[in-house]
Amino acid sequence: MAHSKLKFKLFISGMSVKSGRAIENIKAIGDNQLKGNYELEIIDLTKTREKAMQYQIVAIPTLIKYEPAPIRTLVGDLSDTKKVLKILEIE
Repeated sequence: MAHSKLKFKLFISGMSVKSGRAIENIKAIGDNQLKGNYELEIIDLTKTREKAMQYQIVAIPTLIKYEPAPIRTLVGDLSDTKKVLKILEIE
């Protein structure tokens, strides 16, 4: 894996069960597989609805990996770690 820090935006809607699971799962992936070499911004669309339009969010929870390129987007609670790592292109 490259040495640059991975950067994510996680879009949620309040503290629904799915949103809570997505937060827990991406933090577990970040701590276990990425060894803490990541930044995570959690964006609650119930508080900042305009971000949904800005980032073209059509389903929640949605995770966007925006650094390093290429940008990758995942929808769901991120519970399948192997699938998440593959889609995000994280070795």
